[in-house]
Amino acid sequence: MAKQAVEQNKMKGLRIEKLILNIAVGESGDRLTRAAKVLEQLTGQTPVLSKSRLTVKGFGIRKNEKIACHVTVRGKKAEEILEAGLRVKEFELRRRNFSATGNFGFGINEHIDLGIKYDPSVGIYGMDFFVCLNRPGARVARRKRAPARVGPNHRLQKQDAIEWFQTKYEGLVLG
Repeated sequence: MAKQAVEQNKMKGLRIEKLILNIAVGESGDRLTRAAKVLEQLTGQTPVLSKSRLTVKGFGIRKNEKIACHVTVRGKKAEEILEAGLRVKEFELRRRNFSATGNFGFGINEHIDLGIKYDPSVGIYGMDFFVCLNRPGARVARRKRAPARVGPNHRLQKQDAIEWFQTKYEGLVLG
């Protein structure tokens, strides 16, 4: 039924707004620098370093210490990287990976599974993928001049994202 609606109305189609790749190292220093190098090698963009919000003595981190790095990718490159990440997961995601607002995320344990050659000086890092989906016309809620609300029939739901994933990537959604 959703496919028929898209054929009739192109504004109902879904697209990838952005893909966020995150590597949380948990400490600053050399490991964080190497993780940033991995993200830069994968995307060709300079990653942003994230700071901790509070001090956690059990983990040995202090407030405002740089502990992670992330990068936002859009367009064709986002689709290519997402497909490589889903190939690692064998196009299988869990239902709980999808949010109520139609976004989804997953993680991989080793970045070398994406096709990056292993470098002993860098090591192996896991990373998180988070995909933001939207429909054409979603900009009306974010624009500066004359912002408006997106109607309830045009908002993304969890089931819309699951159907998009199953049709576009022929993916499998587990319980």
